[in-house]
Amino acid sequence: MESSLKNMVLVLFTITLLSSAAVGGVYVITEEPIAQAKVAAVNEALKLVLPEFEATTSQTIEVNALPVVAHTATVGDKAVGYAIESLSKNGFGGVVRLMVGFDTEGNIININVLEQKETPGLGTKMADEGNVLLASLKGKNAGSVNMTVRKDGGDIDALTAATISSRAYAEAVAVAYEAFKVANGSQAEAGDVATGATKQEGGQNE
Repeated sequence: MESSLKNMVLVLFTITLLSSAAVGGVYVITEEPIAQAKVAAVNEALKLVLPEFEATTSQTIEVNALPVVAHTATVGDKAVGYAIESLSKNGFGGVVRLMVGFDTEGNIININVLEQKETPGLGTKMADEGNVLLASLKGKNAGSVNMTVRKDGGDIDALTAATISSRAYAEAVAVAYEAFKVANGSQAEAGDVATGATKQEGGQNE
């Protein structure tokens, strides 16, 4: 009986050890491709939200206690635009991550959704070309826009039946603008951004 118990423990220990080794091996194998894919996605997003450029330099700026990466695009020694990797943690499904492109005057060139886990057919529409969120912001000077949805008294049209997702999108754009002001030198440091992104009504699905 004792021998059988020892054998059972030994077998279980061996299986656990081999499983752990396998998981670790898979992580090592996939870690580099995942990192490369993220870099490729960022580089593609830069092209989508910036004017033509020759090079970019990056810096991390803290806004709302979140690390925000600001890319300065240049032609020669002259800055031609700024792309901000911004985020909100207040999406319906969690983090909403955007790449927001600005010209040197703070006009929003374009916005690309890098990451979202919102409800299919509702919040996911933030990634659709020409959606109402993007239409409310593209081409506008960020300093002249109230970065909250109209339901909260702002200037941004919300996605139908996806107010929470829309608030998170608006918050991420507001955070991006705060980082832009630091990146272009018009502001020494970023301030906190107050938005309606945490407001949720009872019984609301999105």
